Parts: sequence; structure tokens; C-alpha cells
Amino acid sequence: MSESPFTGVYGNEAVVPDPEPAAVPAPRTGDRRAARRRKGAEAAAAPVAAPTGRRRAAPAAGPDLAAPPGPGPGAGTGRRRSPDPGPGLPSIAAPTGRRRRGAPAPAPAPAGQGNWRRIVPQALVVAFLAGGTTAFVAADKSVRLTVDGEPRTLHTFADDVDELLDAEGLGVGPHDLVAPARTEALDDGDEIVVRYGRPLRLTLDGQSRQVWTTAATVEGALRQFGVRVEGAYLSAPRTAPVPRAGLTLAVRTERSVTFMADGRETTIRTNAATVQEALGQAGITLQGQDTTSVPPASFPRDGQTVTVLRITGTREVREERIPYAVEKTEDDSLFAGTEVVERAGRPGARRVTYVLRTVNGVRQKPRKVAEETVRDPVTQLVKVGTRPLPTSVAGADGLDWGALAQCESGGRPSATDASGTYGGLYQFDVRTWQSLGGSGRPQDAPGPEQTYRAKKLYVQRGATPWPHCGRRLYR
Repeated sequence: MSESPFTGVYGNEAVVPDPEPAAVPAPRTGDRRAARRRKGAEAAAAPVAAPTGRRRAAPAAGPDLAAPPGPGPGAGTGRRRSPDPGPGLPSIAAPTGRRRRGAPAPAPAPAGQGNWRRIVPQALVVAFLAGGTTAFVAADKSVRLTVDGEPRTLHTFADDVDELLDAEGLGVGPHDLVAPARTEALDDGDEIVVRYGRPLRLTLDGQSRQVWTTAATVEGALRQFGVRVEGAYLSAPRTAPVPRAGLTLAVRTERSVTFMADGRETTIRTNAATVQEALGQAGITLQGQDTTSVPPASFPRDGQTVTVLRITGTREVREERIPYAVEKTEDDSLFAGTEVVERAGRPGARRVTYVLRTVNGVRQKPRKVAEETVRDPVTQLVKVGTRPLPTSVAGADGLDWGALAQCESGGRPSATDASGTYGGLYQFDVRTWQSLGGSGRPQDAPGPEQTYRAKKLYVQRGATPWPHCGRRLYR
């Protein structure tokens, strides 16, 4: 079955756009640590706020802040009320009016001097505590941390992003994204984004590779790699999440493929996995021995042109001859140059099957596809003489044998007459030749042997074997 585009594979699923990932904060500039120190200093220098609780009204004081000498309301109790030290200061215990017996009476202090001695130390303590509290509050920062799209707000005393990640137990690696950079200083209200890298085994148009992505979905990962998904086949839905452990994803983008078939040109857009599948989408059928200019199981490339080969073929069986071998052995009973066939060779036969094809109407060279031996060849056995030839024959050495050979055969040792009966320099018939000790045919023997046999024949019969040229011997 051919794999349809993405909408065909996941066409029943509603394609929900991948939610936008958390925005990555832009890098900050300037010395933010210095700004944080200035902020703390300004907070420490701020005036201390007055307490909001109620207090009793203090008796009216004169210019020297002393109590009036005369008895006021509520006199006669034996005790007197201590003056109010002022807002924000602890009240000072008033004297009871009693003193120990025998103790000398203290000397009266100047008016207002005792109050100031008590007020100043207490005011210093309050100011010190207020400054420390302000510095503590200034060091605490509220930041927004987003990890893989999940935001949360937290308080931290970390000075930079790296300290914050360590405090939160967030380890990051070389394939992870952290923004701002880990060395950036933190300030109140900052936003930090962490996106973990995910391994993706991506097979894109038949080419496999290992990549890393910080996207949370398949569509986001493909967009990150610049892969066009419109009309493409995806092995997983666009909205499928990419887990931290990784994902294997096959993508076949839409490509343009041209087919040349039956004299027509057809161009289609396809995301097919094989040329065979693309042929089906183009409505082209392969029958019998038909094939294509590229393997039908190969991956169709963008812009590729594929030719369809219409093939018709027949088989033809032919019988062919198998030549026989010749085996020679030396024989010292034969004169040198003499060869005697001891066993005649016989060729063998084999049956060969050929395929005769026509491709798009053009006949191709026959191709052998099968071979069967019908008859084995028989090796020919030949004896080769090694005995030296005699140099002369008594009674025939003084004759002109060259003139006789020239007259009979034109001086050619392999000459044969038109009837095939006579051959050689002196035109022997086979029977005469073999009666003189020759073997085989005279025209197959070397020239010196033929001359030797001719001399022997002359000794036996004179010049009569050569009725027309015999007289040449005597010139």
C-alpha cells in the first residue's frame, strides 16, 4: 500500500497547533550587581516609620521638657506618672517616690537631661534593626522560572542564574538551552527559561542522522530544523510530544518526479517511499518483464526523471560445437617432422539457451541464460616422430628434385590438386605415400620428408610416377 501524505496518515486527527514555547528573555546589559547594591543602600537610608499603636497622652511639657512642679490631677496617691518618651521608644519607669532609709537623696538633675540620655540609645537600636531588615529584604528576589514550558514563581537569594539552577537541582548539558546565560546576574522580577535537549533519530528523505532538539513537539522540532512539512509524510503526528528519552521519526517531503513511459511525459508531486509506489500514483503499470531505468525499490529524488522500459522477450535454444583437444606424444620410430594420428578427435555438442529481448521496440544482444552439454568431445592423440631423416638415397641424389617439385606443385609442400586425390611437392596419392613409409597425408608432411619419399619412389619405379614432369629430373 502506498503511504499517503501526512494528512492521509493522520487525516482523522485534528491538527492542533503546537503551543508557542516560552519566550526566551533577551540578554541584559549593564552592571546589575551595582544596581542591586544601590537599591539596598537607598532602602537602608529611608526614615523609620512610626509605630501605629495607641499611647497615652503625655503631660504638657515646658520648653525644658520638665514636668510642672505642682501637683496635678490625681495627686495624693504617693506615685507619679513617668513622662512619655515619645513615639517608637519604650516607656521609662517613673520613680516610686520612695527611697531606702538612710540613703542620701540624689541630687536633682537639670531639667530635660535625664530624658535625652534615655531616648538617644533606644533610638540608635531601633535604627540599626530597621537597616538590617531592609538589607535582608533587598537580597531576596522574586523570579519566574520556566522549565520545558512549565512556569513557576519562586523567591531566591542566588546572585546569578547558575546559582539558581543549582539551588533548584536543575542540571543542564551541552544540548540544553538556558536563557539568560548561566553567568548572568539575577534581579528581582527576572524570567529564566530552561529547555532540555532531546535526541531525535531523523530519517529525512531516506537519509538517517542523529540530531538534538529543544522543541516539545514533532512540529516544533521540524520547524527548528527547517523541514517543510506541507504535503510530507510523517511517521508520527505533528502534535506528538518529543520525550526526554528521544524519538525516532521518518519524514518524506513532497518531491517532483517525472516519468517517461509509452512516449509520454508525466510529472507528479509525491512523498512516496519507492519509485514503484510513485509509478502507481502516476497511473503507470509495469507488466511482464517491464522495469525502470532505476531500481523500482529505490528512493525517488526531487527533480528525478525515470524512464519506463517496456520489455518483450523470447527464448531461443541453440546447439553449439565443443572443439576437441589434441594430445601429442613423441615417437622415435618415426622420422622427425612426421606426425601420426593415433586416435582421431571428435567435437562435442552443447545446448545453449538465449534470451532475445526488445526494449521499447529495440532488439537487444542475445543473452545466454542456460547451458547443457549434450556430448563430450573426444581428445585426438597424435604421435610425433623424432628419428632423424636420412640425408640421401643411393641412385637418386644427383637428380634435380627442385625442378620436379616446381613443375608438379609450384614448389608448395601443402599443394593439393583440384580433385583432392594428390598432394604435396610431388603430388603423391595417399596410398602411395603410406606405402613409402609416410603417415597421414603427404601434403601434411614437411618438405624434406616429401623429397626423401620421392627419392625412394624413384629408386623403385623411376620417373614414371611423374609422366609429364619426370623429364625435369635430368636437366
